[in-house]
Amino acid sequence: MNKTNAMRILENAKIEYEAFEYEVDEKEYEKTPAGSLALHSAQACGFPPEQVFKTIVMRNEHKQIFVFCVPSNTTVNLKKVRTLTNSKEINSVKPEELLSLTGYVRGGCSPLGMKKIYPIFIDETAILFDFIFVSAGVRGTHLKLNGEDLAKVCNAEFAELTL
Repeated sequence: MNKTNAMRILENAKIEYEAFEYEVDEKEYEKTPAGSLALHSAQACGFPPEQVFKTIVMRNEHKQIFVFCVPSNTTVNLKKVRTLTNSKEINSVKPEELLSLTGYVRGGCSPLGMKKIYPIFIDETAILFDFIFVSAGVRGTHLKLNGEDLAKVCNAEFAELTL
């Protein structure tokens, strides 16, 4: 397994994690709706979907970028994130913009080690578990770590983000 930037960040911060690889069928991946990728990866790994967190990158009407980490079996509640970010409008960025904004591709976007520092919010359900899973920054690899450790290392806030 190749070490990713997200792994190096956790190691430099002395945060414990485990990495898990899973099989990725690139042709099927491209056909899978973006919101379902994390759920598919949770099923592929046999992890509880409520503990596998997907990373959603959104932009508001002022072109500000925000990052939200939510369980794979949920969706971002737009009303809640508009209120949280003081936005009138907020929408997911286009998949083709993801790499230039974050340094990550669709299906491999990690809240750790993005190209720029963006406000990051993690769904508050993360603190209910001893550990959660997030992308390691590449398709086919998850990181298992404590949600509070994740928040600390990426300077994120916990908030109610889902329906």
